[in-house]
Amino acid sequence: MKRAERLHALSEMLHRSGARGVSADRLAKEFEVSVRTIKRDLDALENSGRPIWSRPGPGGGYGLAKGASLPPVSLSPAQAVALMAAVSAAADAPYSDLAAAGIRKVMDVLDPITRGRADDLARRVWVDAGPSSSRATKSAMEEAMAEQRVIRIRYTSREGTTTTRDVEPVLFASTNGQWYLIGWCRKRDAMRWFAIPRVERATVTRTSCSGHTIDEVGEPPANARPVHGRGE
Repeated sequence: MKRAERLHALSEMLHRSGARGVSADRLAKEFEVSVRTIKRDLDALENSGRPIWSRPGPGGGYGLAKGASLPPVSLSPAQAVALMAAVSAAADAPYSDLAAAGIRKVMDVLDPITRGRADDLARRVWVDAGPSSSRATKSAMEEAMAEQRVIRIRYTSREGTTTTRDVEPVLFASTNGQWYLIGWCRKRDAMRWFAIPRVERATVTRTSCSGHTIDEVGEPPANARPVHGRGE
C-alpha cells in the first residue's frame, strides 16, 4: 500500500475507533508496517490538520479529538482521480456540468495531502473530450427530463432534414459512444431516439408530459444499463 493510501485508510480507522482510540501496535499490525512508521504517519496527519489526540500508558492510543470529524467526503487520491477522469471523458453526458461542480466540492474538502497526491496523479491522465452540444441546449434537455416537461427541439436528421419537434423526454441513453434523448415525439406520435449532438436548439415548454414510461422504449442496447451510484 502506498503511503498516501495508507494515510487515507489510517484516518478512516481513527474515525471509526471513536472515543476508544486505537493503539499504535494495532495500527502497525493492521497496515503491516512498523510502529515507528505509524507514528510518522500520525504526525503527517496531524500536520495536515487532523485533530488527533494521543493517550499514553496501558489502554492508551490515538484517536480524533472530541467533537472533531473527518471531512464529509474522504477519498483516496486514485478515487478522486477516477471521478475527475470519468467526468472529463464524458463532457457530453447529461448533467456533466453538475457532476464537475460536485467533484470540485469533493476536492475542496479533501485533506491537503490527499488533494496534492490527487492533483499530481491527475496530470498523468489525459482525455480527448470532443465538442458537445451548447450549454443552453443541454440545460434545456436536462431540465425537461428532470421536471418531465415537453421540450421543443430543432433537430437535423442523419439525412440532413431539419424539423421542429415537441418531445416528451423519457430517458437519456448512451450507446456506441453516442448520447441520445429518447422520448415520445408528438409530431410522429411514436417513441424516437434523437442524437443529442444533432439537437440544434431546445426550449422547455410549460406543458407537462403525459406519462410515457421507460417500458415503452423497449429493450436497451447491448451492454446498456441504468446509472447507479452504488456499483450495482
